[in-house]
Amino acid sequence: MLLSHALMLMLAAETPLAEDALERIQVTGSRINLRQEQLAGVGPVSVIDADAILRSGATSLETLLQQLPASAGAAGSQGNAYWTVNGFGTAQVNLRGLGINRTLVLLNGRRLVAGGTGANSSVDLNMIPLALVKRVEVLKDGASAVYGADALAGVVNIITHDASAGGELVLRSGATTRGDGDSNAVDGTYGWRNASGAWTVGLHFSRQEAVAMDSRAPCSLAAIGQQLVCSGSSNTAGGRARLADGRRINFIEGGRYETYDVLKHGFNSNTMLNAVNPIRRIGASLFGQQQLASGLIWFNELLYVDRSSAQLASPGTLGIFRPMTIAASHPTNPTGQDLVLERRRVVEAGPRDFFQHTKTARIVSGLRGRLENGWEWSAALNWARNTGVDGMTNIINLDRVAATLDTATCGRAGAAPCGNYLGLNSLTPAVLDYLHTTVRDHGGNSQRSAQASVSGELLQLPAGALGFAAGVEVRREEGWRNPDPLIVARAANVNAQDPVAGSYTAREAYGELSVPLFSALRASAAGRYSHYDLFGAQWTYKGGLDWQVFAPLKLRANRSRAFRVPTVPELFGGVTTGNLTTTDPCSGWDKLPADSVVARNCRAAGVPVGFRQLGNTILTTSGGNLALKPELAQNRTAGLVWTPARSVTLTADYFDIRIDNAIESVPGSTKLASCYNTPELAHVFCSPSSFTRDPKTGEINFLSSQPENVAHQRISGVDFGALFDFALAGWRMSLAADATRLARFDIKPYPGGATIAYAGKITGGRGSFARWRSSTTLSAGRGAWSGSYGLQMIGKADDINGVKANAGARAPSVVYHNASLRYAVSPALTLSASVENLTDHDAPFIQSWIDANTDTMTYDLMGRRWQLRLAYRF
Repeated sequence: MLLSHALMLMLAAETPLAEDALERIQVTGSRINLRQEQLAGVGPVSVIDADAILRSGATSLETLLQQLPASAGAAGSQGNAYWTVNGFGTAQVNLRGLGINRTLVLLNGRRLVAGGTGANSSVDLNMIPLALVKRVEVLKDGASAVYGADALAGVVNIITHDASAGGELVLRSGATTRGDGDSNAVDGTYGWRNASGAWTVGLHFSRQEAVAMDSRAPCSLAAIGQQLVCSGSSNTAGGRARLADGRRINFIEGGRYETYDVLKHGFNSNTMLNAVNPIRRIGASLFGQQQLASGLIWFNELLYVDRSSAQLASPGTLGIFRPMTIAASHPTNPTGQDLVLERRRVVEAGPRDFFQHTKTARIVSGLRGRLENGWEWSAALNWARNTGVDGMTNIINLDRVAATLDTATCGRAGAAPCGNYLGLNSLTPAVLDYLHTTVRDHGGNSQRSAQASVSGELLQLPAGALGFAAGVEVRREEGWRNPDPLIVARAANVNAQDPVAGSYTAREAYGELSVPLFSALRASAAGRYSHYDLFGAQWTYKGGLDWQVFAPLKLRANRSRAFRVPTVPELFGGVTTGNLTTTDPCSGWDKLPADSVVARNCRAAGVPVGFRQLGNTILTTSGGNLALKPELAQNRTAGLVWTPARSVTLTADYFDIRIDNAIESVPGSTKLASCYNTPELAHVFCSPSSFTRDPKTGEINFLSSQPENVAHQRISGVDFGALFDFALAGWRMSLAADATRLARFDIKPYPGGATIAYAGKITGGRGSFARWRSSTTLSAGRGAWSGSYGLQMIGKADDINGVKANAGARAPSVVYHNASLRYAVSPALTLSASVENLTDHDAPFIQSWIDANTDTMTYDLMGRRWQLRLAYRF
């Protein structure tokens, strides 16, 4: 599916061209425009072209980019189910697994505004309709010296189609073979050209329908040895309570109760969730250029996208934030004892509905030209703004609960209705209406910038032209978010949030050189000065060598210094509290060997014998930190390109990235595991500032995860690529393969702390870091027919929090099969069909599952699905 750009450059270099046929082009990773014959490798770059996009069957940029072997970790999910800093429904790319905010995303070489529902950390790929994309260039190397902050892991540069005369209508429709997950899209473009300009206007629509979670995962599973059993949430429907004599009971119908049993009374939330949630996008675009005078061109890019998305959530729960004490004398209490209602799922109200509606607009307008000496210049203004509203239905107003239990006033005229919370279906419609409300939050992001640049050849050296580029940029980024008044600064409410508002301004200047040392050896150097009003000055650099050792073999190497500034939510975000999937290592500690580190630590911490974690979530707090400073990174790459024959090209590139002063929020499961696996509870994560337990029950009642500049990260590995073109029985054939071997992914969460090794692990919230990932595609074409067959492989990985003796401690290697077929009925009409996950491979069970009993950020939930596409040009 992928073709290394370096491979294309090698092939181009071997093709004899007339001098006047050589064009000046720019590749991702460099701002220098040189003639094709003088292009040198700028680092490991992969290109996904329009044909590969069509063959992939992908319906969005997100799904396309997450198939890259260089992608890893968490970047949202196939099901549009998770949030990334107030960004439900957003779509991102995560190169190397270093985080969505360490991958810089560009559109035609320029920055994009962050997207979501306010104060977000990364670009929302939903804003770019797939029909606009001509190709995607992925630079898997640090590039802060060339592009500025945030390019620690690499750069994704999305290139749009050139303007062309005439129109095109593309219809796309698909679904799963189980009869759900319908998807539809309509894209229409029309272009016109004349002697002095070319313009294209487009209208875009796409929609993905829901897939019910219980159709893929009927219940939440827990491993008991190698046996998998349904184990629901401890937030039960009838209500779980602790009596004054210490017994834990669960209420059922008619005010009856019995001893609480996690397997019997657990709530199956899968019946009220989606594996894939609905999303709809409507957009409009205008791209074009007009020649104003000889050597002077006015260019414009206008893009607008309206997104609506939604997610189902299980019914709200009482008792999480405010334990409910109900006296023995209360008329609804049948136990004869005072009790504490620990958890009570309000199933009578039905599921909660999350919803989002975002609008994103971007305008780029500028001038570019070419001087008589061949130098090129450009100047542009970039304005972009994203606004959004998100909310949730059936939110419980906890301030009203107490009023429904006050027997002195409830039920009277003008007062709250009386509520009975002890028993299944015991709450009346009047109480439900009184308790529940819909909350709405508003927010957005904005970006304003001005850039100017020049590029050309300074002089001719004996070995070739000395290339040069320089430029300046001023950019202002802003983010804001205003939660519903009901939940602002109210720590007692679910997902409590404070308002967020912040901005920063960057002023930057850069320079770049491409120096031919010998006819076969070229050096490159780049430097950038960046000044941020919040952080002061930063210097970044990049240096590289590109050596054509002999005709078939080229060697390349780069070293760079990169940085990332903290995002608006990392700096200004208020405290947020919510239940996150977390594994408590002390659950069942009394069944472990008595001399094990975990058993000794849990005993020393006072965790009661017989303690079992109730459910799979723990209440966790997170938020911003104004004391954060920029992250700094050192990147090294070294590789080779081997072309033993014109039709065969092989590449291998070693990468090594070290991030210091890293901003880190360690997932709760990892934080707890680090604490209890350290002898004598000596880990810093064992401090009360990290988590606390209820001294009576042993349950974790506070778990904090807030970012700090305390981490150190080191990642290294090798990217492999292969391309083989050949003919077979009259068919044009091409075999393309890309693979990534992750050698290490180590995080030291604080100075002197123990290193957490993520390589080869699934990390319970951070995603998968399988050591091997690959993508292989065999393409064929003959006359009007063409097609492809692709394999996407995700290697085996261990659950970093898993119990080895139980099922789901290791995920096996998974291979997804994808196929496509295309037929050109005429020069104007093309029909295509594709099938993803051809073998209907189920997602593997993972003990530290995110949802649907698996890692939804890594594995496919939809199963086998098909898509039909019709394209008509006029």
